[in-house]
Amino acid sequence: MSTTLCQVMGFVVSSLGVAGCIAATGLDMWSTQDLYDNPVTAVFQYQGLWRSCVRQSSGFTECRPYYTILGLPAMFQAVRALMIVGIVLGVLGLLVSIFALKCIRIGNMEDSAKANMTLTSGIMFIVAGLCAIAGVSVFANMLVTNFWMSTANMYQGSMQTIQTRYTFGSALFVGWVAGGLSLVGGVMMCIACRGLVPEETHYKTVSYNASGRNIAYKTAPYKAGTGYESEAKSKKVSAYDDTARSDDGKRSYPSKYDYV
Repeated sequence: MSTTLCQVMGFVVSSLGVAGCIAATGLDMWSTQDLYDNPVTAVFQYQGLWRSCVRQSSGFTECRPYYTILGLPAMFQAVRALMIVGIVLGVLGLLVSIFALKCIRIGNMEDSAKANMTLTSGIMFIVAGLCAIAGVSVFANMLVTNFWMSTANMYQGSMQTIQTRYTFGSALFVGWVAGGLSLVGGVMMCIACRGLVPEETHYKTVSYNASGRNIAYKTAPYKAGTGYESEAKSKKVSAYDDTARSDDGKRSYPSKYDYV
């Protein structure tokens, strides 16, 4: 029961993480305009991985996609690649983990196959979470660097110049949380894999070879007569039995050298 619960919880948490990665990649607020020390608030700018948007005070929003790929910075393109790889691995992990659930039976699938599939999906979730966290962290590092460079340029010289600075957007926090959930779900799936592996049993087999001949003994029929005849016959039969058993008894009983 604990293995099934751990597997189901890992699947649910990983699903939330993958959904969060998809949502974070599609959001436009990866970087938002810093309004601190900015007297002009009629226009608010924010940017995402795929387009940049401008929102006016009247509520009208206009977005423009990035029509170029080569003109974008290399780190920006790396963030895109990391998020896409994380989403692809997460979706593949979800497909594999659905068939690996212990509560779902497909044909004559053995527990060992389900354990391997659970481990595979767990590794996929872990890698997807790491890709999401790495992509968001790289973009955040870019924002921090550009922010302090813009701040230094604003206060150079005798006059203060107003420049547009960008700070963290909501999509960054969504990406961090989603990557963490995917990572935790992958670890839970890997833990559940150990409970699905069937225990190996080892039996010590001993072969027994009996030596000698199996001799069947028959008792003589009882005949009414004198007491001397019955006593004589009984003595003969007992003597025959004793000699037969003494000669073949050593062969019929196994010794310690008969075991292989």
